[in-house]
Amino acid sequence: MVDARNKCNISLKVNGELVSLEIESRTLLVELLRNHLGLTGTHVGCDTSQCGCCVVHVDGRSVKSCTMLAATAAGTEIVTIEGMATGDKMHPVQEAFREHHALQCGFCTPGVVMSGSELIARNNNPSEEEIRKWLGGNLCRCTGYHNIVKAIQAAAAQARGGG
Repeated sequence: MVDARNKCNISLKVNGELVSLEIESRTLLVELLRNHLGLTGTHVGCDTSQCGCCVVHVDGRSVKSCTMLAATAAGTEIVTIEGMATGDKMHPVQEAFREHHALQCGFCTPGVVMSGSELIARNNNPSEEEIRKWLGGNLCRCTGYHNIVKAIQAAAAQARGGG
């Protein structure tokens, strides 16, 4: 609901927790996560939806949170990189990134992990070409993608029960 001050009240679930707050109607989802909820694992790399550092899951789908108004996320379930682990146990894609040295500076990593985990949820046996195509919206300036692809392949094999 938007009021005369350009404020709106929204409720959504973030990493399993119900959140209700008043925000400016022009607040981007990435701003809500970082500035209002302190979830700084979601990065802002470009402000133009080119880099993919800000990818989160909205109702299970990868979304670039720098292009989505927070108000449009009302009533949805958001998962950020902070919500991927289960207690002390990393998500299989996070673990595969660690095992396969799929990061260097780490700035793109949260967005790539979020994108890769959705791919595996949709297709747990993606080819290298499918992985590279799926990650087309995620830019990494350090790794050359080779180990990122290996990590996603390893996490997919684990999802199939083979790893």
